[in-house]
Amino acid sequence: MRYLVISDIHGGSAAARRALAWKDQLGADMILVLGDVLYHGPRNPLPEAHQPQEVAAILNRYAGCIRAVRGNCDAEIDQVMLQFPIMNDFRTFRLGNGRKVIMTHGHLNEYRMGLEPGAVVLSGHTHVATAERDDEGIYRCNPGSAAMPKGDLPATFGLLDDESFSVRDLESGVQYLSIDLGGLA
Repeated sequence: MRYLVISDIHGGSAAARRALAWKDQLGADMILVLGDVLYHGPRNPLPEAHQPQEVAAILNRYAGCIRAVRGNCDAEIDQVMLQFPIMNDFRTFRLGNGRKVIMTHGHLNEYRMGLEPGAVVLSGHTHVATAERDDEGIYRCNPGSAAMPKGDLPATFGLLDDESFSVRDLESGVQYLSIDLGGLA
């Protein structure tokens, strides 16, 4: 199975549209949303095409294939607009090869999520894309922000499958970062 990974849309309808266009182009089966979906937050500028109602409508078309977690800018009232659950602080599942994946926004203590060597932690929050393995054997992967990127990269999204995680340019699909997940630890 292949997963399109997006985070930190912050109500940017142009970013949501661009990100979801990659689902079919790259053959993704599921969409993983790592929080901060509709609201831009009090410290952030408005993203391009800030239209939270339109973002909800765009995402709701894919409700049957979305797994999502709550970000620090998501509120209970946002759930009223969305046809898929977003209020979990984290979610876990296993890839086809048995590798554990932990989805979180990244603003809460991750150690209660059941970390294990070889696990993939998908998080957003920082708006900075990463694809790395730490000293404990945990893969730390952040797709960056679809709407308000920080760091050296433009707006990005991620792609995850049994073998790898990659960070790609939202406009062109060019791969910026990648990590081979290797065999199970």
